[in-house]
Amino acid sequence: MTRRGNRQVAGARAWWCAERGSVTAEAVLLTPVLVMVLVLTAVVVHRGVAARLRLDDAAHQAARAATLHRTTTAATAAARDTAGAALAQAGVVCREVTTTLSGTLAPAGAVTVHVHCTVDFGQAVLLGVPSGKTLVSSASEVVDTYRSQPRRGGA
Repeated sequence: MTRRGNRQVAGARAWWCAERGSVTAEAVLLTPVLVMVLVLTAVVVHRGVAARLRLDDAAHQAARAATLHRTTTAATAAARDTAGAALAQAGVVCREVTTTLSGTLAPAGAVTVHVHCTVDFGQAVLLGVPSGKTLVSSASEVVDTYRSQPRRGGA
C-alpha cells in the first residue's frame, strides 16, 4: 500500500474509534423514556383489572339486594341503586351503568343481575388506549327459602 492508502485506513480507524461510547449515550437517553412507557402501561392495566374486580363486587351486592325484595320492580330498582352506590364508593368512574335482572323472586328461586359499566380510562388515550371500555359482570343469588310470604286474601 502507498502512504496515501495507509492514511485513508488510519483515518477510517480514527473515525471508527471516535464513535466509541455512542451506544451508551443512546441507551442513557432512551432508558427513561422506555421506563415511563412501561409504568404508564402498568397503570392502565391496573386500572382495568381494578375496575373489573370492583364491578364483580358491585354485581354481587346488587344481586343480594334484589333478593331482599318481593316484586320485580322493587328488586330491579334496588339492584340498580346498589350497583351504582357500590361502584361510586369503590371509586370506579363509569360513564354509564346499566343493570338487568333475570330469574324469579319466589322462595328458593335464583336471581341473576348483569351490570354493564363503561369505564373511563381518562389520560390513557395518550398511550393509544381507547378512552373507554364496556365491562360486563353478572352475579346470581338464591332467594331465601324460608322468608315470610304475604298473606293471601289481604288479612
